[in-house]
Parts: sequence; structure tokens; C-alpha cells
Amino acid sequence: MPMVVGVVAGVAVGAIAVLIGLFKLMWRVAEPNEALIISGSNHKTEGLEAGMGFRIVTGRGTLVLPGVQAVRKLSLDLNETELHVDCVTHQGIPLKVRGVVIFKVGDDFVSIANAGRRFLDQQKLMSERVHNVFAGHLRSIVGGLTVEDMIRDREKLTGQTRAACGTEMEKLGLIVDSLQIHEIEDPTGYIQNLAMPHAAAVQRDARIAQAEANRLATEAEQQSFARMAQATRDSEILQAGYQAERDKAGAAARQAGPLADAAARQEVVVQETRVAELEAHRREQQLQADVRKPADAKAYEKRTLAEAERDARISGAEAKAKETELAAAAEATRVKAAASAEAEATKARGTAMAASTRATGEAEAAAAQARGLAEAEAARAKGLAEAEAIKARAAALAENQEAVVAQQLAENWPEIVKAGASAFGNVDNMVVLNGADGMADMFAKALTMGGTGLGLARQLLASMNQNGQPVNGTSLNGVASPPAQKVPVQE
Repeated sequence: MPMVVGVVAGVAVGAIAVLIGLFKLMWRVAEPNEALIISGSNHKTEGLEAGMGFRIVTGRGTLVLPGVQAVRKLSLDLNETELHVDCVTHQGIPLKVRGVVIFKVGDDFVSIANAGRRFLDQQKLMSERVHNVFAGHLRSIVGGLTVEDMIRDREKLTGQTRAACGTEMEKLGLIVDSLQIHEIEDPTGYIQNLAMPHAAAVQRDARIAQAEANRLATEAEQQSFARMAQATRDSEILQAGYQAERDKAGAAARQAGPLADAAARQEVVVQETRVAELEAHRREQQLQADVRKPADAKAYEKRTLAEAERDARISGAEAKAKETELAAAAEATRVKAAASAEAEATKARGTAMAASTRATGEAEAAAAQARGLAEAEAARAKGLAEAEAIKARAAALAENQEAVVAQQLAENWPEIVKAGASAFGNVDNMVVLNGADGMADMFAKALTMGGTGLGLARQLLASMNQNGQPVNGTSLNGVASPPAQKVPVQE
């Protein structure tokens, strides 16, 4: 009994092994990139005509009866073929079109059935067949186009080619995933000649652009050089101006000593004038009130007018000198900006020396004028004092007529001096060659003219006495005339 059980178990195991082997032998599985074509019995497949005699299996497994049915595989992978087609355009120009076609068997059963019938045993020749199909249609399409159309609208050429080959590719069970025209070769040089005008225009524009860029660069360089030259010029002008200022300061420093001496001399003259005025004032205090006050009032009025006129002339001369100096300085500045640094420095030094000389001359002229005015004022005070003394002596000597005349002359002494100086009244600018000595000579001549007037008055008095006029009578001013008597008068 145990033996029977073992035999049965062994038979069962063998049967199971045989069944497994038979199943493996009969079970076939289609890979994702392939289709199984099973032939040997009539099968009805959806989308296909009945009774085609084969069955298509994709993406799953199926049972196949060995010895009864045959199983073959059809690849669903992508394939590509290179296009090298010699074409002739509508213009009769030969071209070589280079491209690539990427295709595969369609995924539907109809496409698989069509491809299986045509390429199941010739799958390696599939690319050649597709090349022949596309080459024929590509030649036909290129024959209806011009070179310009192919160059400008290559997509149009691709679309027309795919549309023309679509029906035939469908019959073959193939679909086109991509069609690309890589290159259009022109052995005759038509395309190159076609591009030459555009290339020439581009080259022309490039040369024009380069020339314009060169011009702009040259202008920029010239402007940069001009700015550099301007900066150099401005720097030189500034340096020249600084040098001129240094030279001017040096000249002013060198002239400081002479100007200080002139100012000191002027101060001495002023102090001497003040001393003379104080002395005259002291003498004037000694005069009698009834004679001194009227004479002092008249003298003060004339002195004030004379001083005002003098100050006005001095102010006018100083203003004119300042105006001239400013004009000269402005002219020097303008010339300095246009001339070189050495010429500007030289001219500045000359201007400084001229200004120094002019300032020295003006200082000496002012000092001489002040001395002359002081001397005139002292002479006036001295004349007044002497006139008072003459009057006192005339009264003591019984009313001397000549003393009265001398008194009148003494009272009018400033007018006499002014009349003597009237010869210089219309003179705007005077050049004194001998400095202070020349001014002293001029004032001496004016005083001499006043002395001449005194002599004429004496001669007039003498002629009146000779004509029988009373000597001890009344004078022109209503004062009793004293007897004629010589009184010494200092001229």
C-alpha cells in the first residue's frame, strides 16, 4: 500500500512537471517594444478582416500550440534613415538635399498587420524602402519649388514631403515621427551667388559702421586732446598768474621802504605845517579883537574854499589814477590770459614797476603840494602878523599912509597868492621834473607875482602924492591917511 502511494505521487509530480514544461513551451509574452504575429489558424482580430490567418499580440502573453501555430516578432522600435537626394529645382538648378527621417511601425493592429505582411522577414530593409519613398516624393516636390522658396521656407518643404508620403507610409504600416532637412547643397554655386549681394551689403554696412566708429573714436580722441591742451593752458595761465602775483608782491615789498620814507617825510611836512599853524594861531591871538576877528573870518572862509578845492583836485587826481590803474590791471589780466607764461610774468613785472614809479611820483607830488600849501599858509600868517605890526607902527608914527596900504595888502594876501597861482588853474595834469624843488620854484614864482603887486601899489601911492592928492587925507577904505613914510615890508 505505501508503494502504491509513492508511485501515484511520483506520477503526479511527473505530470505536473510535464504540464509546466508544456506551459512554458506554449506561453509567449510580447515585450513593450514588439508585437507577436501568431499564424497557423483562423482568428478574428478587432479592426481586421476576418479570416486573415494570423493573430497580433502586444503587451501581454498568449498560448501558442507548438507545431500548429508559428510565432514571430515585429519590432516597434524607432528607426531612422538618412536622406541623400539629388534634386532639380523649378529653375533647373541641381541641388543635393540632406536630411533624416525618423519612423516606426504604428501601434494599432492595422499598421502592425500591414507592416507584418511587408517587412516581417525584411525588417533590416525597412530603412532602404522608406528612403526610396521619401526620395521620390522629395524630388517631385523640389521640382516645383525655387531655390529661394526652399531657403526662405524650409518648413514648407518638410510639410509637403510628409503630406505626400503619408498615404504610402500608412499602407506600409509606418508612421513618421520626424522629418528634418539638414542641408541644401548647391554644387553650381547659385546659393552663394544669391547671397553675394546681401553679403556685399552687409560688408558695406560693416565697413560704414567701422568707419563711423573710427570717426567717433577720432573725434573722442581729438576732444580728449583738446581738453588736455585746455587743462595745460589753464594750468600755465594759473601758474603765470601766481608768478605775477609773487612778482607784484616782491615789487611792493621792494617799494615799501621808499614809500615809508615818503610817508615819513609827508608826516614831517604835516607836523611842520601844524607847528606853523599853531605859531600863526599864537600870533593871531595877540592881535586886537576888532581887527583880528574880521580878518580871521575872511581868511578862514578863503582858506576853507582853498582847502576844499585842493581836496577836490586831490580826490579827482586819485580817482583818475585809480581808474587808470584798474584799466591797466584789467588790460594786463586780459593780455596775461592770451600770452605765454614768460611774457605774462615779464609784463606783470613791468606793470608792477610802472605802478611803483607812479606811486612814488604821486607821493612826492603830494608831499611837495603839502609843503607848498604849508609854506603859503605860513606866509599868510606871517603877513597878517606883519600887517598888524605895521598898523601898530603906523599908528605910533601918526598914521602913515603907506602902512595903511601895506595893511590892506596883508589882509588880501591870500587873494594875491591865489591870483599869482591862477596861471596853473587850468592845468589838469602837471609833470614836475625836479620833484619837490620844482614845486618850490613854482610857488616862489607865485609869491614873486604877489610881491610885484605890492610894488605897483606903492608906485600908485607915490603918483597920487605927486599929483597933489593930500597925503594925510582919507584913504580908499575911509581911514585917515598918515604922512608918507617908508616902512620896511618883507616880501
